[in-house]
Amino acid sequence: MKILFVCTGNICRSPTAEGVARRWLAMAGLEDVVGVDSAGTQGYHSGEAPDPRAQTAALRRGYDLSRLRARKVQPKDYADFDLVLAMDRDHFNYLRDRAPDGCKHKVRMFMSFARSSRRDDVPDPYYGGAKGFDAVLDLCEDAVQGLIEDILPEVNRRRQSVS
Repeated sequence: MKILFVCTGNICRSPTAEGVARRWLAMAGLEDVVGVDSAGTQGYHSGEAPDPRAQTAALRRGYDLSRLRARKVQPKDYADFDLVLAMDRDHFNYLRDRAPDGCKHKVRMFMSFARSSRRDDVPDPYYGGAKGFDAVLDLCEDAVQGLIEDILPEVNRRRQSVS
């Protein structure tokens, strides 16, 4: 299974979600069967590392984002990924509008997997202070835990069909 997290520039929210997912999937023993990546709806940060504030906040919680590099969503991503998760409603609309007819069902709101938070969107911390990056981490941890719970039956079904 492959999951893509998407925000605007792929330097704050989506790489944070990717970093959190990588660690939680590893803790669940699923890193060998669930792949994750992140991308942006815009390509103006392509090739750049995540925002230093995002990296600092993530590192304080044990998530290393330093190896991640921004990229723009590509048309082939819709075929390559099982889930394309939008960080906010604008991203969702952008992704759904561009998804091929057979792939529209793959585009979902990331926060729809959250167990504690009732927010629809992960707010963009870019123009705010450090607390915004911690808030993004809180939301990502909540939604990633729910995501893992949600996909576990499908992951197990795929494992059994390969055995």
